[in-house]
Amino acid sequence: MTPFSYLRAADAETALRLAGVHARHPGAGHPGVEHPATKYLGGGTNLVDLMRETIERPGTLVDVTGLSDRIAETGDANGNRGLLIGAAVRNTALAEHRLVRQRYPMLSRAIVSGASPQIRNMATVAGNILQRTRCAYFYDRAGSRCNKREPGQGCDAIDGFNRMHAILGASPACVATHPSDLCVALAALDATVHLSGAGGERRLPFTELHRLPGDEPDRDTALEPGDLITAVELPALPLAANSAYRKVRDRSSYAFALVSVAAALSVENGTVTDVRLALGGVAHKPWRALTAEQALRGQPATEAAFRAAAAAELAAAQPLRDNGFKVELAQRAIVAVLGELAGHDRTGDGA
Repeated sequence: MTPFSYLRAADAETALRLAGVHARHPGAGHPGVEHPATKYLGGGTNLVDLMRETIERPGTLVDVTGLSDRIAETGDANGNRGLLIGAAVRNTALAEHRLVRQRYPMLSRAIVSGASPQIRNMATVAGNILQRTRCAYFYDRAGSRCNKREPGQGCDAIDGFNRMHAILGASPACVATHPSDLCVALAALDATVHLSGAGGERRLPFTELHRLPGDEPDRDTALEPGDLITAVELPALPLAANSAYRKVRDRSSYAFALVSVAAALSVENGTVTDVRLALGGVAHKPWRALTAEQALRGQPATEAAFRAAAAAELAAAQPLRDNGFKVELAQRAIVAVLGELAGHDRTGDGA
């Protein structure tokens, strides 16, 4: 067992103070033992697993489940209403919240699609956002090379069994995918992350939080050391009331996505006036499908237009030996979800 210190924080200020103190004293509490990092602990459904596998070996855990677990409405002078979601809100509570189900149904569906009820009851919003890849080579310390786990080692997934791996945004250093369902919906919804850190409080667009691997695959996010997620904000987004999330996986429950789609669609007089679209299971981060969105706005809400937009988005795909099927699968899933939101039946294209 790798020894570590465990501390609890009742609020963000205390969490930052405790993390700062122990970052300066990495061996605190265990003389003669060097511990490389301080980690914030939410529900622990991923971090604790990584600690068991000795992939993560923090010297100190700062328990932040005492942070806000409230979901509150926000508003502006024009009466637009969004939501502010505390970092410690449990996934189940978020999925079941009345305003989430009414205004952002894709978010509720995405959460329910992930993990088991027991895990959703434990997992926090911030913890879900910061979970790490489930790439089998990342977890295999004994027999596999992994640049995400140990930079400079190499990536055995590239020439290995890579059926679950990335087809968009990958690099020669890493082809892992991001595992979250919640994050795909947040990317589509133009969410904003509220952060506290050494430089004070700041906000970050959700689509800028996670990183593509590039030549630093060990860096999952744009967070600075010690940064703490305190809340996630959803903007007022009327078209999100007409939204959906679809997850394609190998079995009906407790399985990570081969491909997932989060979409919101607004159609007037048969024309797409606005759209939001994001993909999961295809990249190192939740993939905002901006090319498809641009291709759809102002176009007729037909199956042909949906297929053309999906093909445009997947044109940049670079599949590996075992995951080429994801290209067609992603396109079909996009068309199916958009067709559902446009009110198409199974046989027609809605023209």
